[in-house]
Amino acid sequence: MERIAQISRKTKETDIKIRLNIDGEGKSNIDTKVKFFDHMLEAFTKHGFFDLDVIVDGDIDVDDHHTVEDTAIVLGECFKEALGDKVGINRMAYAVVPMDEALANVAVDIGGRNYTVFKADFEYQSISDLSTQNIKHFMETFANNSLMNINIKAEGENDHHICEAIFKALARALNDATKITHNQILSTKGTF
Repeated sequence: MERIAQISRKTKETDIKIRLNIDGEGKSNIDTKVKFFDHMLEAFTKHGFFDLDVIVDGDIDVDDHHTVEDTAIVLGECFKEALGDKVGINRMAYAVVPMDEALANVAVDIGGRNYTVFKADFEYQSISDLSTQNIKHFMETFANNSLMNINIKAEGENDHHICEAIFKALARALNDATKITHNQILSTKGTF
């Protein structure tokens, strides 16, 4: 079974097209017009072994908020659709990623319940052209639309390193959680 989803979403603020292959090779084609966000999504793709195409035309003349938020909505929907009935997935996983002085711990549960814990502090209001407040917002919006529980704890001194460690740890945790290793639904309810 191919675990691939392709979703488009157009509003007055953004026009987004995303194609996700969960069982990919880490190939990406990312263009959100927010360069640091592109860099994070490329790292996410590479470290999760996902194939991901993200093309966004957003109102970045206003700021990066709608582009980041709406990308998270569509990417979350893609994960939810591509995972289908979730039979056989590991469901839960945890990853720790160091990057120089920074350390990110990310746990995920793809059990159909959305919740986000985000404990990371950034010194500056932006990293290049990405607002640091939108990093947490991306994670919350992604969790809400994919129906995942994401728990993030990160620390460090360099905002770039903290953010990149978070995206890489999320990717590694999702790679492990989405792996098919059995033929059951890992829930006492019998469904997600």
